[in-house]
Amino acid sequence: SSRTARSEEDRDSLWDAWGSWSECSRTCGGGASYSLRRCLSSKTCEGRNIRYKTCSNVDCPPEAGDFRAQQCSAHNDVKYQGQLYEWLPVSNDPDNPCSLKCQARGMALVVELAPKVLDGTRCYTESLDMCISGLCQIVGCDHQLGSAAKEDNCGVCNGDGSTCRLVRGQYKSQLSASKLDDTVVAIPYGSRQVRLVLKGPDHLYLETKTLQGVKSENSLSTTGSFLVENSSIDFQKFPDKEILRISGPLTADFTIKIHYAGAADSSVQFIFYQPIIHRWRETDFFPCSASCGGGYQLTSAECFDLRSNRVVADQYCHYYPENIKPKPKLQECNLDPCPASDGYKQIMPYDLYHPLPRWESTPWTACSSSCGGGIQSRSVSCVEEDIQGHISPVEEWKCMYTPKMPVVQPCNIFDCPKWLAQEWSPCTVTCGQGLRYRVVLCIDHRGMHTGGCSPKTKPHIKEECVVPTPCYKPKEKLPVEAKLPWYKQAQELEEGTAVSEEPSFIPEAWSTCSVTCGVGSQVRLVKCQVLLSFSQSVADLPIDECEGPKPVTQRACYSGPCSGEASEYTPEETQLLYGSLQEFDELYDWEYEGFTECSESCGGGVQEAVVTCLNKQTREIADETLCASSRRPPQLLKACSLEPCPPR
Repeated sequence: SSRTARSEEDRDSLWDAWGSWSECSRTCGGGASYSLRRCLSSKTCEGRNIRYKTCSNVDCPPEAGDFRAQQCSAHNDVKYQGQLYEWLPVSNDPDNPCSLKCQARGMALVVELAPKVLDGTRCYTESLDMCISGLCQIVGCDHQLGSAAKEDNCGVCNGDGSTCRLVRGQYKSQLSASKLDDTVVAIPYGSRQVRLVLKGPDHLYLETKTLQGVKSENSLSTTGSFLVENSSIDFQKFPDKEILRISGPLTADFTIKIHYAGAADSSVQFIFYQPIIHRWRETDFFPCSASCGGGYQLTSAECFDLRSNRVVADQYCHYYPENIKPKPKLQECNLDPCPASDGYKQIMPYDLYHPLPRWESTPWTACSSSCGGGIQSRSVSCVEEDIQGHISPVEEWKCMYTPKMPVVQPCNIFDCPKWLAQEWSPCTVTCGQGLRYRVVLCIDHRGMHTGGCSPKTKPHIKEECVVPTPCYKPKEKLPVEAKLPWYKQAQELEEGTAVSEEPSFIPEAWSTCSVTCGVGSQVRLVKCQVLLSFSQSVADLPIDECEGPKPVTQRACYSGPCSGEASEYTPEETQLLYGSLQEFDELYDWEYEGFTECSESCGGGVQEAVVTCLNKQTREIADETLCASSRRPPQLLKACSLEPCPPR
């Protein structure tokens, strides 16, 4: 090792001392400076005679423009092949990023106007690496040549990612006749790596608000890259998709909105890194608890808003689980003895026999609002405890060695729950006019199913629908809602037989009819149940936890006439069968059952549609009196055997 050290000294002794650093190649945005040294030997010296360092590592003003673009535009007044062009930069060349390649505006002509760009030019647009003497040199986020330091997702050099949080989610459009647009997501100042993808016919646009309160709007009408509040925006517009990218950090609060443009629904997926703008900050030591003779003093922690540079309520810092409140520090102070005339009594830290006066508070009052932001208050007083443990109020100045606790704080600052409608079900009929249904959930600010939405604003869960297939039965004025088998599907939807995350009545299957012929009854069990989303299990709830009317638990049933029984009913049976539940009207109905044989074997004949009364559950032919309450369908005829008869 000693021989190696001497050889290095001998090698360096052949060089003169390094010269002073040159002027920086740029005045802002990161440039390069170099230093030279001279070889003092007549022989070749080992090592390099030039070294580089970065300089002017401050951001350029927005109006300064791109450094590579400036170098291209410098050739605008120099003729190329006898003609002048307006040159634009060609960036991110994978083969030679440090050559000056430029493209003529509005043309496909790309020319290398110089073999090397000026020192300090970025190799690539999204990198700190810079070109020096025509070679791309690695530059870390600490702006040092050759450094491997990198920014974390929060933009902190060599950071651990603890100063921001990943936010990702999805928005689905809710078409409404009264709304032309809606808010997708609010992205706060300082956020990074923003990406949104819209799929569907609708259109994205931006609203911004600076820290000074200046508002503006951008319609995002065309594909391209542009500046919004000094934030670089990359927007791509396709026929059925839109992509928005912002590398950040955002220099204003951005609100991404959607403008409804079509009948179909759209979805927007978004992801970004949101800075944690409220952080704990340790305070200085509070005044000493005693003016002489020995006392103690404590530090505390206060919640600090990094945007407004002011102290806010602790609740804002508690919102972030990543924030851990630092513990107070304790130190002794004013240890010099007190003069005898002062009647000195020593107060030691945590003196159990004579505790210092302290602040005490009553519990917080209930929040003035259950959501959307409210306030709550409490009373705070200074108290003192004597040796016997009796607590009594004292003057507030005695507690001023620690800050007084706040008496008012914001509460329930999250958004109020709102209704979210799911997709519509298929139509309840296969032809003609029917109904379709959808699930409407009350969603809170965390995206969880909850209660608290106003019933007055709840979107409707049922609407009419029309299937264009013609029905071979009389056209009805009312939507088909009670004809089996479609009635069974509609009834299941209406009664909510599928367990959801909202407490709902779940009816079980009907029992068999209590009689084998004639009029009987059926019963079923109806439970109040809810789906537990975390465990994906179903829990039974008390009946009063479910809202709305409870489905019936008993109904009449008819198993056909008993043997030898006439098809006539007493007024009570008639009311039971046709008047109260109106279910046998739907159980028995006229239907076409094929056609009769053709009246002729050739030369043209007719076929008549066969009309029968059917039990729509069993599909068995029933007595026609059971269909008496339904209108008999009209007679249908069709031509047949149209081929000419052979000559006789």
